[in-house]
Amino acid sequence: MTFPPSPVDTDMEPTRPSRRRWLWIVSGTLAIVVAAVSLGVAALQLGLPWQMGENDRNHVYEGAAGSQRYQVHLPPQHDGTARLPVVMAIHGCAMTGYGWNSMKSTTQFNSLADREGFIVVYPTQLISRNVIACWNSADPRHQQRHTGEPALLAGVAREVVQKYDADPARVHVAGASSGAGTAVILGVTYPDVFATVTSVAGGEYGLNQVDPDNPDATPPLDTARQGWAQMGDRARRVPLLVIQGEQDEVVPPLVGTRLVAHWTAVNDLVDDGLPNDSLDPTTKTMSVPGAAGRHAYTRTEITAPDGSSIVEAYRVQDMGHAWPGPDGDGKYTDHAGPDASAIMWEFAERNPMS
Repeated sequence: MTFPPSPVDTDMEPTRPSRRRWLWIVSGTLAIVVAAVSLGVAALQLGLPWQMGENDRNHVYEGAAGSQRYQVHLPPQHDGTARLPVVMAIHGCAMTGYGWNSMKSTTQFNSLADREGFIVVYPTQLISRNVIACWNSADPRHQQRHTGEPALLAGVAREVVQKYDADPARVHVAGASSGAGTAVILGVTYPDVFATVTSVAGGEYGLNQVDPDNPDATPPLDTARQGWAQMGDRARRVPLLVIQGEQDEVVPPLVGTRLVAHWTAVNDLVDDGLPNDSLDPTTKTMSVPGAAGRHAYTRTEITAPDGSSIVEAYRVQDMGHAWPGPDGDGKYTDHAGPDASAIMWEFAERNPMS
């Protein structure tokens, strides 16, 4: 059976939209959906305008290695009378710099900066570079000077020093998880930019070369040689702070142990090019017992004969993969741990670039 053609009033448009108009409606709807999704992703990664404080500034660094978004927090002491220190805080996987589940809220560096007088910088990774917003510290393409993420982040640091007349001898970097790996990479690729490095739940330079099932096959000295070589003629002793949870199943405690040995070896090589303990370091360890609602931890200091820091390491009992501190607000925080942000700042303050 066939149906007769639908009647059409020749003096009017067809009662149903034409095929061309349907395509316009569909494409327009898709464009709106894509725009909404894009805005949602941007809100999660980059934060919303009303999430910015009065003293926060958003920037985009542009350089030969590409572009990098970041937010700067200026403390009240930024009044043109003194060159302030800078702390760059690099987030971990599934985090942002200043959007959702941010390094900004996790560390609460802004409040500390307002009290102590330093500038904070929060770079944020884009899912176009890593689908779960990790920093690509395990990728050799992001482990060298002048390329990839190290070049972008060093460029951000230099730009902040220039824009805000900060002190270039007191630029420090702290990272969590994959951001900690990137912070360590910055310590070897740009020792002329960063005075100190802080690693929370992170690993050594070249950790991707270490087989988790047979880590002894690649001693920390092997990766230390590569780190020292990457420093080149800019080589200097860069003090390192390590904070590691004893119950971390993402970055096991062995990784933190290796990082301490690795960085001690890097500094030994910096001294005279040989792995010969020429620095004659002193190691001291103290234990802090747990209390109600607080984790016990050990603190180990490795220092040169003149008392200058080589490595300082905290091992926190009963802590997993987290940034410890009483005030942190985020998915990867542990309120029962020592205050990592305050510890980091105290370490940075006594170790300017010499």
